[in-house]
Amino acid sequence: MSDAVPSPCRNQCALDATRGHCTGCMRTLDEIMRWSRMVDAEKRAVLARLSAAPD
Repeated sequence: MSDAVPSPCRNQCALDATRGHCTGCMRTLDEIMRWSRMVDAEKRAVLARLSAAPD
């Protein structure tokens, strides 16, 4: 486990069942569940996807 890459969690958790992601941080449920076990490269890939997503 690494804390070099910060979690995008905003403590505003609500699952959008239609789109399959959290409306607070925009991660998928799978990404949220696996975050603590992801290596830094995986976390950066998630963050890159989130920053590229339209608002």
